Amino acid sequence: MTYLTKRELSWFKTLSEKNAISGQENEISSFLKSEFEYRQLPIVTDRLGSIFAVKKSRTPDPIKVMIMGHMDEIGFVVSKIESNGMVRILPIGGINPLTLTSQRMRIKTIQKTYVYGAIDATPPHLLGSGTPAIPRVQDVYLDVGLSSKEAVEQAGVRIGSMVTFDAAFHVLNNGQRIIGKAFDNRYSIVMGLTVLDALKNVDLPFDLYVGASVQEEIGLRGAQTMTHVIQPDFAIVLDCSPARDSSGNKDELGQLGGGVLLRYMDRSMVARPSLLAYQEKMAKKAKVPYQYFDSPGGTDAGAVHKSADGVMTLTHCIVARSIHSPSTILDTQDFLSSKKTLLTLLKDFSAKRFEQLQREDR
Repeated sequence: MTYLTKRELSWFKTLSEKNAISGQENEISSFLKSEFEYRQLPIVTDRLGSIFAVKKSRTPDPIKVMIMGHMDEIGFVVSKIESNGMVRILPIGGINPLTLTSQRMRIKTIQKTYVYGAIDATPPHLLGSGTPAIPRVQDVYLDVGLSSKEAVEQAGVRIGSMVTFDAAFHVLNNGQRIIGKAFDNRYSIVMGLTVLDALKNVDLPFDLYVGASVQEEIGLRGAQTMTHVIQPDFAIVLDCSPARDSSGNKDELGQLGGGVLLRYMDRSMVARPSLLAYQEKMAKKAKVPYQYFDSPGGTDAGAVHKSADGVMTLTHCIVARSIHSPSTILDTQDFLSSKKTLLTLLKDFSAKRFEQLQREDR
């Protein structure tokens, strides 16, 4: 069995343990800027914080291909500091309150250091009959071990400070699976860097833009602005979707280990039949598993494909269990299946292929 390379595994650990909620993504954008500069690639940005590297083609007047993921994760911001030092929080992105009780958390201070704590948990024998079984996020208390509002403020915590899960990364089952936070969508960051390195010495017949958007989890905002900046002809959106296989039901969509997703429909985009057929053909050519998938959620593709007069857009996703939680589990074989399919597609793609795909849906 093939496993992640040491570099890919290191990227997953580093990126999972960084903190970057929507609107406060600078830890990831700084990481990407450093990686792109190390590779001596031109950098393109928008004014919201999205960042992309450009691999230029030698082909005259080339078309543009954009590979986009998002760098932000779900999380929280401080909304109030109580007189006794307890901290109240508000959600940024889709949070299941069931993931909160007794979780260890971290708050980023104005000094760019971290204050650590945990969500307060009431023992069952002290719960009143009227206590809700599932608390609202805004009703929980975050205990950072300080006994006054003044002490919390002196530690550098302010209203609006970023709060994330304090979740360590671990390798499971000898490398077949990994656990950590924010694989939605640090998967895309690792994939983008892997693709750039794999194609380093390949002269592509198109300009390739690879990078990450901001603020996907709260409305696909960076996708809109970055697509306006790049104006791609063809876009591939990378994201990590929720697996539905925890019960063991093989008929459920989104099986961990089932390969790259042929995501034919979600709430923000209906896939073009020609692109789905092309993606399936490339997966078969790469000799890797793939699976059809639909979702009540969306990806950056929802904004990208509606930009300007329309952009031919394909999603290229994998699934993971317990996304939007501190303990997401990802199958590394899915990552490798996605990588092989994507590289096969990029080596096949050209202006001629682009025109062919455009004609097939007309």
